[in-house]
Amino acid sequence: MIQPSPEIRRSQVTLKTVFTVCFGVLLVTALVMAVSQSLVAVTLTSTALLLAIALNHVVVMLTKRRVPRTMAIAIVMVSLLGVQTGIGFTVIPPAISQGKMLVKLAPGYVKSLRANRLFQMADGRFDLSSKVTGFEQKVPEMLEGAAAPILSALGGIISMVAAAVTIFFLTVFMLIFGGRLVQAALVEARSERVVMYRNVLHKIYQSVGGYVGGLILICSINATLTTIFLAINGVPFFLPLGIISGFSSTVPYAGPAVAGIAISLISLVTGGPWHAVASAAYFVAYGQLEGNVLSPLIFRRTVHVNPLVVTLSVLFLGEIGGIIGAIVAVPVVAALQIIVREVLRVRREQLTIASRDAGDA
Repeated sequence: MIQPSPEIRRSQVTLKTVFTVCFGVLLVTALVMAVSQSLVAVTLTSTALLLAIALNHVVVMLTKRRVPRTMAIAIVMVSLLGVQTGIGFTVIPPAISQGKMLVKLAPGYVKSLRANRLFQMADGRFDLSSKVTGFEQKVPEMLEGAAAPILSALGGIISMVAAAVTIFFLTVFMLIFGGRLVQAALVEARSERVVMYRNVLHKIYQSVGGYVGGLILICSINATLTTIFLAINGVPFFLPLGIISGFSSTVPYAGPAVAGIAISLISLVTGGPWHAVASAAYFVAYGQLEGNVLSPLIFRRTVHVNPLVVTLSVLFLGEIGGIIGAIVAVPVVAALQIIVREVLRVRREQLTIASRDAGDA
Protein backbone atom coordinates (compact mmCIF):
# COMPACT_ATOMS: atom_id res chain seq x y z
CA MET A 1 0.00 0.00 0.00
CA ILE A 2 1.33 3.41 -1.02
CA GLN A 3 1.75 5.76 1.94
CA PRO A 4 0.94 9.49 1.34
CA SER A 5 3.92 11.76 1.41
CA PRO A 6 4.26 13.60 4.77
CA GLU A 7 5.10 16.79 2.84
CA ILE A 8 1.61 16.86 1.30
CA ARG A 9 -0.81 18.27 3.83
CA ARG A 10 -4.55 18.49 3.63
CA SER A 11 -5.78 21.95 2.69
CA GLN A 12 -7.34 23.88 5.55
CA VAL A 13 -9.52 25.87 3.10
CA THR A 14 -12.71 23.96 2.41
CA LEU A 15 -15.05 24.40 -0.52
CA LYS A 16 -17.59 25.88 1.89
CA THR A 17 -15.14 28.65 2.80
CA VAL A 18 -14.41 29.35 -0.88
CA PHE A 19 -18.10 29.55 -1.76
CA THR A 20 -18.79 31.76 1.27
CA VAL A 21 -16.05 34.23 0.31
CA CYS A 22 -17.17 34.29 -3.34
CA PHE A 23 -20.77 34.85 -2.28
CA GLY A 24 -19.71 37.72 -0.01
CA VAL A 25 -17.74 39.36 -2.81
CA LEU A 26 -20.66 39.00 -5.23
CA LEU A 27 -23.06 40.41 -2.63
CA VAL A 28 -20.88 43.48 -2.02
CA THR A 29 -20.43 44.01 -5.78
CA ALA A 30 -24.19 43.76 -6.35
CA LEU A 31 -24.83 46.20 -3.50
CA VAL A 32 -22.36 48.74 -4.91
CA MET A 33 -23.89 48.44 -8.40
CA ALA A 34 -27.41 48.80 -6.99
CA VAL A 35 -26.44 51.95 -5.08
CA SER A 36 -24.70 53.46 -8.12
CA GLN A 37 -27.74 52.77 -10.31
CA SER A 38 -30.20 54.23 -7.77
CA LEU A 39 -28.23 57.27 -6.69
CA VAL A 40 -31.25 59.58 -6.76
CA ALA A 41 -33.27 57.29 -4.51
CA VAL A 42 -30.33 56.90 -2.13
CA THR A 43 -29.89 60.68 -2.00
CA LEU A 44 -33.56 61.33 -1.27
CA THR A 45 -33.71 58.57 1.35
CA SER A 46 -30.51 59.72 3.06
CA THR A 47 -31.73 63.33 3.17
CA ALA A 48 -35.08 62.26 4.59
CA LEU A 49 -33.32 60.05 7.17
CA LEU A 50 -31.13 62.92 8.37
CA LEU A 51 -34.15 65.21 8.62
CA ALA A 52 -36.22 62.58 10.42
CA ILE A 53 -33.50 61.95 13.00
CA ALA A 54 -33.02 65.68 13.59
CA LEU A 55 -36.76 66.42 13.82
CA ASN A 56 -37.39 63.44 16.06
CA HIS A 57 -35.41 65.19 18.80
CA VAL A 58 -37.98 68.00 18.68
CA VAL A 59 -40.85 65.49 18.56
CA VAL A 60 -39.48 63.71 21.64
CA MET A 61 -39.15 67.04 23.43
CA LEU A 62 -42.81 67.80 22.71
CA THR A 63 -43.96 64.33 23.79
CA LYS A 64 -42.19 64.87 27.14
CA ARG A 65 -44.52 67.87 27.56
CA ARG A 66 -47.49 65.51 27.23
CA VAL A 67 -48.18 66.26 23.57
CA PRO A 68 -49.35 63.13 21.69
CA ARG A 69 -46.68 61.92 19.27
CA THR A 70 -48.95 62.22 16.21
CA MET A 71 -49.79 65.80 17.14
CA ALA A 72 -46.12 66.54 17.85
CA ILE A 73 -45.14 65.27 14.38
CA ALA A 74 -47.87 67.42 12.80
CA ILE A 75 -46.69 70.52 14.71
CA VAL A 76 -43.06 69.96 13.70
CA MET A 77 -43.81 69.36 10.01
CA VAL A 78 -46.20 72.33 9.76
CA SER A 79 -43.55 74.54 11.39
CA LEU A 80 -40.96 73.25 8.92
CA LEU A 81 -43.28 74.04 6.00
CA GLY A 82 -43.84 77.53 7.41
CA VAL A 83 -40.09 78.18 7.62
CA GLN A 84 -39.56 76.93 4.06
CA THR A 85 -42.45 79.06 2.77
CA GLY A 86 -41.09 82.13 4.53
CA ILE A 87 -37.63 81.60 3.05
CA GLY A 88 -39.17 81.07 -0.39
CA PHE A 89 -41.08 84.36 -0.23
CA THR A 90 -37.91 86.06 1.00
CA VAL A 91 -35.69 84.75 -1.80
CA ILE A 92 -37.86 84.23 -4.91
CA PRO A 93 -39.48 87.69 -5.40
CA PRO A 94 -36.17 89.60 -4.98
CA ALA A 95 -34.47 87.12 -7.32
CA ILE A 96 -37.10 87.73 -10.02
CA SER A 97 -36.93 91.51 -9.64
CA GLN A 98 -33.14 91.35 -9.62
CA GLY A 99 -33.17 89.38 -12.87
CA LYS A 100 -35.47 91.94 -14.51
CA MET A 101 -33.33 94.81 -13.27
CA LEU A 102 -30.17 93.08 -14.51
CA VAL A 103 -31.62 92.69 -18.00
CA LYS A 104 -32.75 96.32 -18.00
CA LEU A 105 -29.47 97.76 -16.77
CA ALA A 106 -27.11 95.39 -18.61
CA PRO A 107 -26.30 97.85 -21.46
CA GLY A 108 -25.34 100.53 -18.94
CA TYR A 109 -23.17 98.07 -17.02
CA VAL A 110 -21.40 97.07 -20.23
CA LYS A 111 -20.81 100.73 -21.10
CA SER A 112 -19.38 101.50 -17.67
CA LEU A 113 -17.25 98.38 -17.89
CA ARG A 114 -15.72 99.59 -21.16
CA ALA A 115 -14.81 102.89 -19.48
CA ASN A 116 -13.11 101.15 -16.55
CA ARG A 117 -9.32 101.53 -16.42
CA LEU A 118 -8.72 97.89 -15.55
CA PHE A 119 -10.84 96.81 -18.51
CA GLN A 120 -8.92 99.08 -20.84
CA MET A 121 -5.60 97.70 -19.60
CA ALA A 122 -6.81 94.11 -20.11
CA ASP A 123 -8.31 95.07 -23.47
CA GLY A 124 -4.89 96.05 -24.81
CA ARG A 125 -3.54 92.60 -24.08
CA PHE A 126 -6.52 90.27 -24.58
CA ASP A 127 -8.70 92.23 -27.04
CA LEU A 128 -11.75 92.13 -24.79
CA SER A 129 -13.68 94.81 -26.72
CA SER A 130 -14.18 92.59 -29.75
CA LYS A 131 -15.41 89.75 -27.54
CA VAL A 132 -17.86 92.02 -25.71
CA THR A 133 -19.09 93.43 -29.01
CA GLY A 134 -19.61 89.92 -30.38
CA PHE A 135 -21.55 88.99 -27.26
CA GLU A 136 -23.78 92.07 -27.60
CA GLN A 137 -24.53 91.14 -31.21
CA LYS A 138 -25.45 87.59 -30.19
CA VAL A 139 -27.81 88.64 -27.39
CA PRO A 140 -30.90 89.00 -29.69
CA GLU A 141 -30.22 85.56 -31.18
CA MET A 142 -29.81 84.11 -27.70
CA LEU A 143 -33.12 85.64 -26.60
CA GLU A 144 -34.89 84.27 -29.70
CA GLY A 145 -33.54 80.79 -29.05
CA ALA A 146 -34.07 80.89 -25.32
CA ALA A 147 -37.09 78.59 -25.35
CA ALA A 148 -35.05 75.41 -24.85
CA PRO A 149 -32.99 76.73 -21.90
CA ILE A 150 -36.15 78.12 -20.29
CA LEU A 151 -37.92 74.79 -20.65
CA SER A 152 -34.85 73.03 -19.27
CA ALA A 153 -34.78 75.38 -16.30
CA LEU A 154 -38.50 74.82 -15.69
CA GLY A 155 -37.92 71.07 -15.84
CA GLY A 156 -35.16 71.41 -13.26
CA ILE A 157 -37.43 73.46 -10.98
CA ILE A 158 -40.22 70.89 -11.29
CA SER A 159 -37.73 68.11 -10.46
CA MET A 160 -36.56 70.01 -7.38
CA VAL A 161 -40.15 70.52 -6.23
CA ALA A 162 -40.90 66.82 -6.76
CA ALA A 163 -37.76 65.87 -4.81
CA ALA A 164 -38.76 68.21 -1.96
CA VAL A 165 -42.25 66.70 -1.81
CA THR A 166 -40.79 63.18 -1.80
CA ILE A 167 -38.37 64.07 1.01
CA PHE A 168 -41.21 65.64 3.00
CA PHE A 169 -43.43 62.54 2.89
CA LEU A 170 -40.49 60.18 3.46
CA THR A 171 -39.60 62.20 6.55
CA VAL A 172 -43.19 61.99 7.83
CA PHE A 173 -43.33 58.22 7.27
CA MET A 174 -39.97 57.75 8.99
CA LEU A 175 -41.12 59.75 11.99
CA ILE A 176 -44.33 57.71 12.24
CA PHE A 177 -43.15 54.20 11.36
CA GLY A 178 -39.35 54.34 11.70
CA GLY A 179 -39.29 53.58 15.41
CA ARG A 180 -41.52 50.54 14.94
CA LEU A 181 -39.26 49.24 12.16
CA VAL A 182 -36.17 49.55 14.37
CA GLN A 183 -37.91 47.80 17.26
CA ALA A 184 -39.00 44.97 14.96
CA ALA A 185 -35.41 44.53 13.78
CA LEU A 186 -34.12 44.44 17.37
CA VAL A 187 -36.66 41.75 18.28
CA GLU A 188 -35.15 39.49 15.61
CA ALA A 189 -31.63 39.87 17.03
CA ARG A 190 -30.07 37.46 19.51
CA SER A 191 -31.29 38.22 23.02
CA GLU A 192 -27.80 38.62 24.52
CA ARG A 193 -26.92 41.27 21.92
CA VAL A 194 -30.10 43.33 21.95
CA VAL A 195 -28.79 45.70 24.62
CA MET A 196 -25.55 46.27 22.71
CA TYR A 197 -27.39 46.94 19.44
CA ARG A 198 -29.78 49.29 21.21
CA ASN A 199 -26.89 51.27 22.72
CA VAL A 200 -25.12 51.54 19.37
CA LEU A 201 -28.28 52.75 17.61
CA HIS A 202 -28.93 55.28 20.38
CA LYS A 203 -25.39 56.67 20.12
CA ILE A 204 -25.66 56.92 16.32
CA TYR A 205 -29.05 58.62 16.71
CA GLN A 206 -27.57 61.19 19.11
CA SER A 207 -24.53 61.70 16.87
CA VAL A 208 -26.57 62.28 13.68
CA GLY A 209 -28.88 64.64 15.54
CA GLY A 210 -25.83 66.55 16.76
CA TYR A 211 -24.50 66.71 13.20
CA VAL A 212 -27.71 68.22 11.85
CA GLY A 213 -27.82 70.69 14.74
CA GLY A 214 -24.20 71.68 14.09
CA LEU A 215 -24.92 72.05 10.37
CA ILE A 216 -27.86 74.36 11.11
CA LEU A 217 -25.58 76.45 13.34
CA ILE A 218 -22.92 76.70 10.61
CA CYS A 219 -25.51 77.68 7.97
CA SER A 220 -26.92 80.33 10.34
CA ILE A 221 -23.46 81.79 10.98
CA ASN A 222 -22.76 81.90 7.24
CA ALA A 223 -26.10 83.55 6.43
CA THR A 224 -25.75 86.13 9.23
CA LEU A 225 -22.16 87.15 8.49
CA THR A 226 -22.67 87.20 4.71
CA THR A 227 -25.86 89.29 4.98
CA ILE A 228 -24.09 91.83 7.20
CA PHE A 229 -21.09 92.01 4.87
CA LEU A 230 -23.17 92.40 1.71
CA ALA A 231 -25.22 95.14 3.37
CA ILE A 232 -22.01 96.99 4.32
CA ASN A 233 -20.57 96.40 0.84
CA GLY A 234 -23.66 97.94 -0.75
CA VAL A 235 -24.68 94.86 -2.75
CA PRO A 236 -28.42 94.97 -3.60
CA PHE A 237 -30.73 92.21 -2.36
CA PHE A 238 -28.26 91.32 0.37
CA LEU A 239 -30.86 89.41 2.41
CA PRO A 240 -31.76 86.70 -0.16
CA LEU A 241 -28.11 86.45 -1.24
CA GLY A 242 -27.10 85.98 2.39
CA ILE A 243 -29.70 83.23 2.84
CA ILE A 244 -28.51 81.48 -0.32
CA SER A 245 -24.94 81.70 0.96
CA GLY A 246 -26.07 80.16 4.25
CA PHE A 247 -27.65 77.20 2.48
CA SER A 248 -24.42 76.68 0.51
CA SER A 249 -22.72 75.55 3.74
CA THR A 250 -24.60 72.25 3.50
CA VAL A 251 -21.95 71.30 0.92
CA PRO A 252 -18.55 71.62 2.66
CA TYR A 253 -15.83 73.60 0.85
CA ALA A 254 -17.47 73.55 -2.61
CA GLY A 255 -20.78 75.14 -1.59
CA PRO A 256 -19.37 78.40 -0.15
CA ALA A 257 -16.91 78.61 -3.05
CA VAL A 258 -19.65 78.42 -5.71
CA ALA A 259 -21.85 80.88 -3.80
CA GLY A 260 -18.88 83.22 -3.39
CA ILE A 261 -18.13 83.23 -7.12
CA ALA A 262 -21.77 83.89 -8.03
CA ILE A 263 -22.20 86.70 -5.48
CA SER A 264 -18.87 88.25 -6.48
CA LEU A 265 -20.04 88.38 -10.10
CA ILE A 266 -23.30 90.02 -8.98
CA SER A 267 -21.21 92.54 -7.02
CA LEU A 268 -19.15 93.22 -10.14
CA VAL A 269 -22.22 93.83 -12.27
CA THR A 270 -24.14 95.92 -9.75
CA GLY A 271 -21.38 97.76 -7.89
CA GLY A 272 -18.20 97.70 -9.92
CA PRO A 273 -14.80 95.99 -9.67
CA TRP A 274 -13.87 97.17 -6.16
CA HIS A 275 -17.09 95.80 -4.69
CA ALA A 276 -16.39 92.53 -6.51
CA VAL A 277 -12.83 92.39 -5.14
CA ALA A 278 -14.13 93.00 -1.62
CA SER A 279 -16.74 90.24 -2.02
CA ALA A 280 -14.18 87.80 -3.41
CA ALA A 281 -11.77 88.54 -0.55
CA TYR A 282 -14.54 88.04 2.01
CA PHE A 283 -15.64 84.68 0.59
CA VAL A 284 -12.07 83.41 0.34
CA ALA A 285 -11.44 84.34 3.98
CA TYR A 286 -14.77 83.00 5.21
CA GLY A 287 -14.40 79.77 3.22
CA GLN A 288 -11.09 79.08 4.94
CA LEU A 289 -12.55 80.00 8.32
CA GLU A 290 -15.59 77.76 7.91
CA GLY A 291 -13.83 74.79 6.33
CA ASN A 292 -10.79 74.67 8.60
CA VAL A 293 -11.95 76.21 11.90
CA LEU A 294 -15.73 76.49 12.39
CA SER A 295 -16.88 73.15 10.98
CA PRO A 296 -14.25 70.96 12.71
CA LEU A 297 -14.68 72.70 16.07
CA ILE A 298 -18.50 72.71 15.98
CA PHE A 299 -18.71 69.08 14.88
CA ARG A 300 -16.23 68.15 17.58
CA ARG A 301 -18.70 69.51 20.17
CA THR A 302 -21.89 68.18 18.56
CA VAL A 303 -20.73 64.91 16.96
CA HIS A 304 -17.68 64.19 19.17
CA VAL A 305 -15.37 63.57 16.22
CA ASN A 306 -11.79 64.80 16.10
CA PRO A 307 -11.44 67.95 13.90
CA LEU A 308 -8.66 66.29 11.87
CA VAL A 309 -10.93 63.30 11.21
CA VAL A 310 -13.74 65.66 10.15
CA THR A 311 -11.50 67.43 7.64
CA LEU A 312 -10.05 64.20 6.23
CA SER A 313 -13.46 62.55 5.98
CA VAL A 314 -14.88 65.48 4.01
CA LEU A 315 -11.88 65.49 1.66
CA PHE A 316 -11.82 61.74 0.98
CA LEU A 317 -15.56 61.05 0.85
CA GLY A 318 -16.05 64.22 -1.21
CA GLU A 319 -13.50 62.88 -3.68
CA ILE A 320 -15.17 59.46 -3.75
CA GLY A 321 -18.84 60.41 -3.68
CA GLY A 322 -18.86 64.00 -4.91
CA ILE A 323 -21.31 66.42 -3.31
CA ILE A 324 -23.30 63.63 -1.65
CA GLY A 325 -20.13 62.14 -0.16
CA ALA A 326 -19.09 65.50 1.27
CA ILE A 327 -22.51 66.07 2.84
CA VAL A 328 -22.75 62.67 4.55
CA ALA A 329 -19.03 62.44 5.43
CA VAL A 330 -19.34 63.60 9.05
CA PRO A 331 -22.35 61.43 10.11
CA VAL A 332 -20.90 58.40 8.31
CA VAL A 333 -17.55 58.75 10.07
CA ALA A 334 -19.29 59.37 13.40
CA ALA A 335 -21.38 56.19 12.97
CA LEU A 336 -18.30 54.16 11.98
CA GLN A 337 -16.43 55.51 15.00
CA ILE A 338 -19.25 54.39 17.32
CA ILE A 339 -19.42 50.92 15.74
CA VAL A 340 -15.63 50.42 15.86
CA ARG A 341 -15.49 51.50 19.51
CA GLU A 342 -18.28 49.08 20.43
CA VAL A 343 -16.62 46.20 18.56
CA LEU A 344 -13.31 46.89 20.29
CA ARG A 345 -15.06 47.08 23.66
CA VAL A 346 -16.71 43.68 23.13
CA ARG A 347 -13.40 42.25 21.95
CA ARG A 348 -11.63 43.51 25.07
CA GLU A 349 -14.30 41.98 27.28
CA GLN A 350 -13.94 38.63 25.51
CA LEU A 351 -10.15 38.69 25.89
CA THR A 352 -10.50 39.59 29.59
CA ILE A 353 -12.90 36.68 30.18
CA ALA A 354 -10.66 34.26 28.26
CA SER A 355 -7.54 35.30 30.20
CA ARG A 356 -9.45 35.00 33.51
CA ASP A 357 -10.66 31.50 32.65
CA ALA A 358 -7.13 30.49 31.66
CA GLY A 359 -5.83 31.82 34.99
CA ASP A 360 -8.47 29.89 36.96
CA ALA A 361 -7.58 26.69 35.10
